[in-house]
Amino acid sequence: MTNRPDAEVVAALRAGDADAFTELVTELNPALTRLALAHVSSPSVAEEVVGDTWIAVIEGIDRFEGRSALRTWIIQILLNKARTRGKRDARTLPFSSLRRGDANGDELAVDADRFQGTDGAYPGHWARPPVAWSSPEERLASDEARDVMLQAIADLPPRQQEVLVMRDIQGLSSEDARNALDLEETNQRVLLHRARSKVRAALEKHFDEAGSRGR
Repeated sequence: MTNRPDAEVVAALRAGDADAFTELVTELNPALTRLALAHVSSPSVAEEVVGDTWIAVIEGIDRFEGRSALRTWIIQILLNKARTRGKRDARTLPFSSLRRGDANGDELAVDADRFQGTDGAYPGHWARPPVAWSSPEERLASDEARDVMLQAIADLPPRQQEVLVMRDIQGLSSEDARNALDLEETNQRVLLHRARSKVRAALEKHFDEAGSRGR
């Protein structure tokens, strides 16, 4: 499904091709659920929002004009429904986001204490630089590391989570993500940088602690 042109997928959906629809749902459901969770209160509500999204896709596919990528259009439907549901449930932001900053993630991507202060030998330079991972694929292969990564993504402010999920999990292009979120390129880059920095910091902490336990 991923490699099929949008026009072919849209034609199949309009023709009532159940296999094409099932393939699309299988491909997008994980990312849609994670995006919904940035705005609603629980996984069960996120599943409802995703279900409502697929109903809207079925009902609206004949009106899809192709002015954006099919997946971008579906994500826009999901985000509109998730944000509406979040506001209705008085849970626009998850508690984790309230602890970590505002909805746009307007805070430092890296903790300030990782840089040298004015009394340091090189003020503003790294005091504790990021650790280089010799084999990131191996280190991320464990269930524990994946759980840490997924929790770090869940703890991101909604806007950062949206960009990270679209770019790094769903694999959307910068242009498609910008269109889905109605963001300028600079804002998208900042949000993605902050999100990646936080996820990396969480994994770095996990690996450091795991290394300490192993010694």
